[in-house]
Amino acid sequence: MTLHFRQLSLLAISLIVAASAGSADARLKHRQQASEPPSQIDSADRDMRYPSASGQAAYAAVPRGRTWHHRRAAQAAQSHSNSASAGFTGDALVEDARKYIGTNPTGRASLWCGAFMDMVLKQTGHKGGGNLALGYLHYGRRVAGPQVGAIAVMGRRGGGHVGVVSGIDANGNPIIVSGNHNHTVAESVYPRSRIEAYVLPN
Repeated sequence: MTLHFRQLSLLAISLIVAASAGSADARLKHRQQASEPPSQIDSADRDMRYPSASGQAAYAAVPRGRTWHHRRAAQAAQSHSNSASAGFTGDALVEDARKYIGTNPTGRASLWCGAFMDMVLKQTGHKGGGNLALGYLHYGRRVAGPQVGAIAVMGRRGGGHVGVVSGIDANGNPIIVSGNHNHTVAESVYPRSRIEAYVLPN
């Protein structure tokens, strides 16, 4: 009888230890989730059609001692490396815009895609189009569809987005180099349904 009682006691202790370990794992997981940065709506444009698993890996790879802003920058750089690309082109606008991929050369903290487009236009000998993305609806000469070197003007909640077309993917969607894409200059595919106008500089 004593042996049977000891076996039951050992079994009960084992169950208690297992339950405690499971509870500790749950608390650790909850703490890790709480330490991740909150999802925020901001002025940076995003292309959510192509979420990147390797972008998440880049985010996690940045040492935990760094701020979540550093981790976001690493994720954005990885996102660029995974974006579709049109390859090399002789278009001066595209070549100049690509020089700044992974950076923010405007010095502005928000709403800077138009300022980036204005800067690239001026550096390539064209008249600037101003700092407002939707202002490019009235810039240059409209063309019917995407072509390399054309400026693509898009709408988005709370404003617009603008960039230069560097290519077209297999589904007819434009590949665009733009500023303030996930807070950096990036080259990415955008849904063609999002484009309000294509314009060419005069």
